[in-house]
Amino acid sequence: MRRFVQTFVPGGLPGELPPDVSAALADMPERYNIAVRKPAAVIFDRGDGLRVEEFDWGLIPRWAALPETKYTTVTARLERAPKSRIFRRPWETRRCVVPMNGYYKWDRSAAPAQPYFIQARDGAALFAAGLWDHWEKGEPEVYSFAVLTHANAAIPPPLVPDGPVFLPAAEAAEWIAGPRLPMPFLSRMAQPALEAYPVSRAIARRDVDDYTLLEPVDPLEDAIANVGFDDAFDDEEE
Repeated sequence: MRRFVQTFVPGGLPGELPPDVSAALADMPERYNIAVRKPAAVIFDRGDGLRVEEFDWGLIPRWAALPETKYTTVTARLERAPKSRIFRRPWETRRCVVPMNGYYKWDRSAAPAQPYFIQARDGAALFAAGLWDHWEKGEPEVYSFAVLTHANAAIPPPLVPDGPVFLPAAEAAEWIAGPRLPMPFLSRMAQPALEAYPVSRAIARRDVDDYTLLEPVDPLEDAIANVGFDDAFDDEEE
């Protein structure tokens, strides 16, 4: 997972979310190609209730000397995060939820590799469990986040069955507040039914960000139209 989509409309979010959270999400800019170090809407709690703010994607640990890391921190493996030097403290104290319409994933069994868009089969918004941190060793300060990932049999072939850990909207507040047994809480969470379809390799271009990226494509025609954009996500963790 190296790109995802956030574009919400009033009335299009589940009723289990607090009204002010839904309103804040609907007010956010439409984003169709969120990439590393790009801003995205995140639901979290500083201790005064759920709120929505824009954080940078790619967690920067608070102890880092600079607002960057040589490690890939856009995602964190569920089974490794609690013991990771980078993610251990956020796991314990700074949890968040990342709402999305869906995300992009490459099928690397194809030649050339083909990107797909993955979304809920019913078209509903998805809510991924995440971690956040606050880097304040310089200016400007940076709030950043990572998405937790885990094996997920709901991801359809030919894609590798591994991706974000999704929560029902009704469970978002409990995850953010910190369940007593967070690992079982997430690892046993039923995942929504998903579907996937091929989309343009233009998603590899960080400067392309519009609704046309969600349009289904013919893989052969797209390969011809976007030569050279099939290896942009070689750092992707399946």
